[in-house]
Amino acid sequence: MKRKIYQELINWKNTNIQKPLMIIGARQIGKTYIIKEFCQREFPNYIYINLLEQKEIIEIFQENINTEEKFNRMSIYLDQDIDLENTIIFFDEIQESEELISALKYFNESEKPFKIICAGSLLGVKLKRMHSSFPVGKVKMINMHPMDFEEFLQATNSNGLITEIKKCYQENIPMDNVLHEKALKLYRLYLCIGGMPEAVNNFITNDKNILKFDRTIIEDIYNSYLNDMNKYITNKFEASKIEAIYKSIPSQLGNISNKFQYSKISNNARKRDYETALNWLLSSTMILKCSIIKKPEIPPLGFIVEDHFKLYLSDTGILLNMLEIKYNDIILDKLLQYKGIITENYVATQLAANNISLIYWESNNQAEIDFLLYNDDGIIPIEVKANDNLKSKRLNIYIKRFKPKYAIRISTKNFGFKNNIKSVPLYATFLIK
Repeated sequence: MKRKIYQELINWKNTNIQKPLMIIGARQIGKTYIIKEFCQREFPNYIYINLLEQKEIIEIFQENINTEEKFNRMSIYLDQDIDLENTIIFFDEIQESEELISALKYFNESEKPFKIICAGSLLGVKLKRMHSSFPVGKVKMINMHPMDFEEFLQATNSNGLITEIKKCYQENIPMDNVLHEKALKLYRLYLCIGGMPEAVNNFITNDKNILKFDRTIIEDIYNSYLNDMNKYITNKFEASKIEAIYKSIPSQLGNISNKFQYSKISNNARKRDYETALNWLLSSTMILKCSIIKKPEIPPLGFIVEDHFKLYLSDTGILLNMLEIKYNDIILDKLLQYKGIITENYVATQLAANNISLIYWESNNQAEIDFLLYNDDGIIPIEVKANDNLKSKRLNIYIKRFKPKYAIRISTKNFGFKNNIKSVPLYATFLIK
């Protein structure tokens, strides 16, 4: 399946290939698949090394010898005379070897034409907790996310619809009603399936029929996430806190306070007891953090209130699985309160996929703006609606007080631009950059 990150890999190859590339992202989002495809397509030769399966490589890099000799011994172990000029090496599950991560500095500084790419499960967590020194400035890092809605449309062979969506977004003109309804239907299907490639592929191979979709795929991914929390944490008490935070997020999204509350985990929960566990989850990229600012001023990240934030799940398919929502209730639009919560989580994942920092604004519990976008036009408020009810006291308060160049409203309503508000259908959120 086509992934947007492929172009970033091409850019690395063409401009900065001497610097090793590290792909960071949660388990099951398709890192290994897309990197293998890139290596096979773009280079005459490529070597794939999985450190979970080839532990001898880990042992070699643990030896007390210089990195060049380690690489030579690895070549002998692989029984290959590596043509560095025409070969790329892919180290998968690199989190298993701190020594190899540290050795990336050597590959970057060497006069030899090394081409190194690496990825791994919970790599973000490993980098935060390394005992060895990380080669700062010697590695290019790219964050990868589950498939966004555009990639889902590409996978379902809806390229013509993508073209029409982009045209209407740029020109602020309504899309044909039939196509608009078709796009909304696909959007609701995406909410159910999410962006995990295995789940999307199963949906496609089952004739894009949600009734035939194997829901156990998402259940298995969810369980693998829970297993990781125990596999990579030796302190079982700490692992239980990580799991408790993760499992609390669906209910936390419904908080009247509009923020994450440790007390919702357990009656006696305190920040100091769960801060390490929360940082683990954020580093794993299984969850997304949306920070509040009280003053929408430039730069917005400079006005974040540290202890006031929301947490979202990185995939809507997992969110629906945790809530045990029946797909029919999504497709037929039967949900009430949680429809808005699911919609907001969806928008968060699409913005994150575009590397937009997640921030929101609140004024003394009187008004709240779901997201703020900082771009060349300044700070732009983004309001999220789960339906086409466009009444919004909150957005009007923000506009009157801060006078942004324009505002964005994401809803089920068609494209348009009226009263200085850009109307963006939910299915076009991927275009906000």
